[in-house]
Amino acid sequence: MKKPGLDSRHRDKDGQIQQKRSDTKNKNLPTPIPGFGPDTTLKTMRERTGKTSEKDVRDAAAKRKR
Repeated sequence: MKKPGLDSRHRDKDGQIQQKRSDTKNKNLPTPIPGFGPDTTLKTMRERTGKTSEKDVRDAAAKRKR
């Protein structure tokens, strides 16, 4: 492991931070994403927003809500 990533996630050989698993439920995130139910998986949220990272999904959900 080169450097610790966000939330203690490791980086791969290219230096990219490993993304959270797609089966992670919204209620199990450190801060649940508003606009999605507690049992919605990160995969579903990524599909609905078209974003990959948790931060981008959170930002897209905030814009969708307005």
